[in-house]
Amino acid sequence: MDIQKFFQSGEFKWILKGLGGLIILLAVFQLGLFVGFRKANFSYRWGDNYHKAFGGPRGGFMGGPMMDFWGRDFTSGHGVAGKVIKVEGDSIVVRGSDNVEKIINISSGTVIEQNRQAVKLAGLKIDSQVVIIGTPKDDGSIDAKMIRVFGLSNNQPQAQPQSFLDLPPAVTK
Repeated sequence: MDIQKFFQSGEFKWILKGLGGLIILLAVFQLGLFVGFRKANFSYRWGDNYHKAFGGPRGGFMGGPMMDFWGRDFTSGHGVAGKVIKVEGDSIVVRGSDNVEKIINISSGTVIEQNRQAVKLAGLKIDSQVVIIGTPKDDGSIDAKMIRVFGLSNNQPQAQPQSFLDLPPAVTK
């Protein structure tokens, strides 16, 4: 009989509200742990793949001479300029001017041009000079958005460009 009065009392309602609030608080805390774990996992993987994705200084950030850190020993994460060294399926491998090899993923939405004319994936040849702009992935590869091809004239070797500024100008009609 006392139990029925307790369940109908205001104290019992406050206890239920308190327990409900505690459950909601614990659910929000668990959600925070989940999001934090996902962020930490991404950060950890990103750090492991930094040198694959962005090149970085050859000796590591603090492992080499300070000239590596302050010098021009970094590559761009969103693109690469260099020579095609392998064409395989829907991807190519490009060796940049810093001798870092990048895997470039090509999709149906990738724009490939040479002299302002569209080129098919089959038109990419080994030793072609290319500039690629795209989105970096966690594994170090780049999903290409645009590829600009600079062919070799008369199959004569050209000097490897040292930067984007050293590439030959586009031929206009």
